[in-house]
Amino acid sequence: MVTYYDDRLVRVTSAAVTVEGRVYPLAEISEIWHQHGTLSWRVLAGRGAIGAAMVAPLVAAAAGVALAVWLDRSATVTIAIIGASVLVGLAVGPVADFFFEQLDRSYARGSRQREVWIRWRHHPVQLLRTPDALRFGQIYRAVQRAMEAGRPIPPRRR
Repeated sequence: MVTYYDDRLVRVTSAAVTVEGRVYPLAEISEIWHQHGTLSWRVLAGRGAIGAAMVAPLVAAAAGVALAVWLDRSATVTIAIIGASVLVGLAVGPVADFFFEQLDRSYARGSRQREVWIRWRHHPVQLLRTPDALRFGQIYRAVQRAMEAGRPIPPRRR
C-alpha cells in the first residue's frame, strides 16, 4: 500500500481516503473536484497591515531627512536629524525578516476557504474544507494521484 498524504486528520493511500475517521475506499470514488469560497477581507487587511509596518520606518526616515532640509538649521543640527532619520530607516532591517515570514505564512495559508469534493457511491461528499491553501493543494493532489494510480491505463493504439 502506498501512502500519498498523511496528517492527523487526513490520510490518502492507494486503497482509501480517510478523513476524521471516515473511510472512503478509492474503488467507490468516481470523481474529485474542488471549490473556492469568497475572499476573506480580514486576511487581506492583515497583509496590508504587515506591508504598512514594513514601510513605516522608511517613510519616517524620509520624512526626517525632508524635515532636516526644510528646517534650514545649522549644519550640526541638520546632520544630527539626518543621522537619526537614517538610524530609524535602518531599523527596518532586523524587523523585515519577521514581517516577510509573516507575509509568506499568510500567502501559504490562503485568503479563502477551499473545499475538496468527491463523488462517492454516486453521491457528492465534501471531503475537506480548509483555509490552508498549502494543505488543500497537497491533499487534493494526493487524492488525484491515488485515483490515477488505481485506474488501469487504456492500451495505446498504433
